[in-house]
Amino acid sequence: MQASNDLSLGKSSFQWQNPSWRFRSTSATERALQYQAGQKIHGFTVKEVVTVPDLFLTAVKLTHDNTGAQYLHAARDDKNNLFSVQLRTTPMDNTGVPHILEHTVLCGSEKYPCRDPFFKMLNRSLSTFMNAFTASDFTMYPFSTQNGKDFQNLLSVYLDAVFFPCLRELDFWQEGWRLENEKPTDPTSPLVFKGVVFNEMKGAFSDNERVYAQHLQNKLFPDHTYGVVSGGEPLAIPDLSWEQLKHFHATHYHPSNARFFTYGDLPLEQHLKQIQEEALSKFERTEPDTAVPNQPHWDRPREDHVTCSPDAMAPDAAKQNTDTVVVSFRCPSLCSITDTFEGFTLSLLSSLMISGPNSPFYKTLIEPKIGTNFSSVVGTKEASFSIGLQGMAEEDTEKVKQIIVQTIDEIIANGFEEERIEALLHKIEIQMKHQSTSFGLSLASYIASCWNHDGDPVQLLKISDSVTQFREALKDNPRFLQEKVLHYFKDNTHRLTLSMSPDEAYLEKQVKAEEEKLQKKVQALSESDKKDIYEKGLELLSVQSKIQDASCLPALKVSDIEPTIAVTPVEMGTAGGVPVQYCEQPTNGMVYFRAMCSLNTLPEDLKLYVPLFCSVITKMGCGGLDYRQQAQQMELKTGGMSISTSVNPDYSNMDMYEQGVLLSSSCLERNLPDMFHLWSDIFNSPHFDDEERLRVLVMISAQELANGISYSGHMYAMTRAARSLTPTGELQETFGGMEQVKFMKRIAEMPDLTQVLRTLPRIKRHILNPLNMRCAVNSTPQKMSDAAGQLDNFMSNVASNKKDRKPVPLLLLRHLIHTPNFKPCQMKTFFPMPFPINFVSECIRTVPFTHEDYASLNILSRMMTAKYLHREIREKGGAYGGGARVGGGLFTFYSYRDPNSVQTLSTFRKSVDWVRSGQFTQQDIDEAKLSVFSAVDSPVAPSNKGMGRFLSGITDELKQAHRERLFAVTDKSLVDVAGRYLGIGQRTCGVAILGPENDIIKKDPSWVVK
Repeated sequence: MQASNDLSLGKSSFQWQNPSWRFRSTSATERALQYQAGQKIHGFTVKEVVTVPDLFLTAVKLTHDNTGAQYLHAARDDKNNLFSVQLRTTPMDNTGVPHILEHTVLCGSEKYPCRDPFFKMLNRSLSTFMNAFTASDFTMYPFSTQNGKDFQNLLSVYLDAVFFPCLRELDFWQEGWRLENEKPTDPTSPLVFKGVVFNEMKGAFSDNERVYAQHLQNKLFPDHTYGVVSGGEPLAIPDLSWEQLKHFHATHYHPSNARFFTYGDLPLEQHLKQIQEEALSKFERTEPDTAVPNQPHWDRPREDHVTCSPDAMAPDAAKQNTDTVVVSFRCPSLCSITDTFEGFTLSLLSSLMISGPNSPFYKTLIEPKIGTNFSSVVGTKEASFSIGLQGMAEEDTEKVKQIIVQTIDEIIANGFEEERIEALLHKIEIQMKHQSTSFGLSLASYIASCWNHDGDPVQLLKISDSVTQFREALKDNPRFLQEKVLHYFKDNTHRLTLSMSPDEAYLEKQVKAEEEKLQKKVQALSESDKKDIYEKGLELLSVQSKIQDASCLPALKVSDIEPTIAVTPVEMGTAGGVPVQYCEQPTNGMVYFRAMCSLNTLPEDLKLYVPLFCSVITKMGCGGLDYRQQAQQMELKTGGMSISTSVNPDYSNMDMYEQGVLLSSSCLERNLPDMFHLWSDIFNSPHFDDEERLRVLVMISAQELANGISYSGHMYAMTRAARSLTPTGELQETFGGMEQVKFMKRIAEMPDLTQVLRTLPRIKRHILNPLNMRCAVNSTPQKMSDAAGQLDNFMSNVASNKKDRKPVPLLLLRHLIHTPNFKPCQMKTFFPMPFPINFVSECIRTVPFTHEDYASLNILSRMMTAKYLHREIREKGGAYGGGARVGGGLFTFYSYRDPNSVQTLSTFRKSVDWVRSGQFTQQDIDEAKLSVFSAVDSPVAPSNKGMGRFLSGITDELKQAHRERLFAVTDKSLVDVAGRYLGIGQRTCGVAILGPENDIIKKDPSWVVK
């Protein structure tokens, strides 16, 4: 999985949330300042100590004396501590060796030889994050936790996994690839390819955007590691041998090739001591040959073409046989990813050129409706920039290439408006102020690429320095940005124009190529080889089926969990008669505003249009602003303004729910009046008169929905499976399921949108109406009265709120709707999709949040996932993932990128039999409790404190009561609820599958095929 590059910046709220911190002598940042360059600590030497006031942290850079391993510690007053180790991994073929290695090292190590310690630790810790990422040129292993003992436990497991893995052949077969009988217990069944990564990458390459982005990188940087697929090209994966895997580990997974990163308020010395003793002391320095050379610069531009599968959900059927076209530039060597300021400049330049309706390329490519959306951008050691369109007609290819050239010329001639530059710099200021609960992980991801190629990660964090340098460069040379565009793009001969078009026979060709590969492998086998494969398949099945002794792994105990929750104080008030929840928090100079607007008065025939209304209402202009001016003001004065659908089941009644839209925005304290003025204009005078603007927004929205299916197919399957079980499920399918995808496709294909335009003001009258509204504000105590005053002004300015309203008591805040006549029913739906893998879900109607059995069902879902479903669906079945979850009164099974469908449904049913037979231990229950509490107690950002209560009505008292029921769950209650709610004949269930054509399902009349 590719690591994220996003960074949400801001000050930690730890000092506010934990008053006991005030009694410590110094903060984490102050303690870190006591280190001195040259100081020796547990085998490391301090190289530099730097304060980074922008991010409220102190950075300590160190080097390990013996191995040369690099280390960066970010000391910050945040209790959600993070560790990561990243290694530069540079494959030179398409077998996916770094990706398969990432999976395999997590399957057991010297100190922890039990199978799959990584997944087992998910249930033996209170981690807030555990994962691993394979990027194009590095592999990263991060985790985070708020518990000091847990940190040491996880660190021990991660260090041993990375540096001392078992790398057993059976684990390689399971996680990477293997030849095996289709039915492992039947030697006469045909031999097929199996393996978790093999199936994962088949799923990944069913996503046309992923296919395109991969080709773009491979062809723009063809001469080294970026010319291959680090995740693995499905048909090349079976060329990887176990010996090659072990060799890649020996050459790349060495401390001399490692970069360690820790973050948070735990002491640095303890981390260094443990890393030295448990790992680094056992190595000597090597000189790993993993550096990535610069791509030789082309002396002339190149063009290429690739194909992909047709997209059944593409928003314009007339353009189904059409291209994606992108012009991509490898920026001259002047702009390496390790050059902090050049990287900062190129990032700003990229946003100025393509982001939002005021950008030049938006105006010249998106608004003329040549295509539906911008295409993907790639990232490597050397900076690159890509611009182009997807969903466009084949005859427009040359036109698009000409427009790109002309637009670059216009930018060079005219530059950018000063206000647009200020809007972008304001966005950076907002990012630095906003507080994220996963700041450490964001930080690790943000610095990864630069640090991976020996750039200075600390310099990258000094964002204000880059902003200052940028302002000075603009002041000294008003044509600074235009000259960059001239250099990077106009005069750049290292330019690739890549087009992609759908091929009706694409999937057929893939299936044929895989079959040919398989037959070639099989034909090379002797009878003795086939017998050996059968016996190895049985051996793997036996190992997978055996209950593992995980006692070697460290674990927290249930007694380590806090017995009570931390209370979040809120105050109730009104503004213009509208109920308001005020929550004072250390928001670091930001104000967060939300409003829930009920849909209870909305006519049924308008429901399908609500998501479209939400996506366009803030993008079509309002008051005296056209849509470009509106976008500019939102960027200049806010941290974003959005409206989204919100469907919240009642916590005590399955047939009651709240339906509404949620308004969300944030701003710096100084911009409060401006933010509310923008909301006033949206409420009072939104623009609904521009059909051309609406068409652009519809095409973008429909394309994004279509693109999301191959990545989030399990979510669509779960939403569909829930449709017939609760009123909430039915509405969520309408708002965000396959029904909405198909609806938006129909809208996008309409030649005339006049009728759609007419529906928008009708919806607006019902939704943007203070009579149906309640609000929430999170702010610092010092600014709360200002925020309340501005909110009061906003309410008095909204046209439909001229009459006085009586204050509404807290218990009546939510506009619940009751549907006593809803009748749950069985429904099985199959969506044929152009994928080689399946997304499968089965949902069962159970009980609401406050029911005494809900806690047992919650624990049960985690235990079934960890102790049965993971083994059967992933390890044996070869799916990328699968499990069970509870929420909204439903017990939901799911699988993700799964080679099986009907077999997986059978596995869901067998998991219930497994529970009812009592084949689990008290340790299994305790681990499930740890897993549940890890989610229940995950950190909440100051901006979101109190929001659970605001949205769902679940108070701290209700949460505490649920917590106590979780602690009280027993083996008897688990068996009891499994039989009562999940047993055959006891359940009302819905089933959904998204996947390839399936004759078994098509012949079964109980299935509805869409």
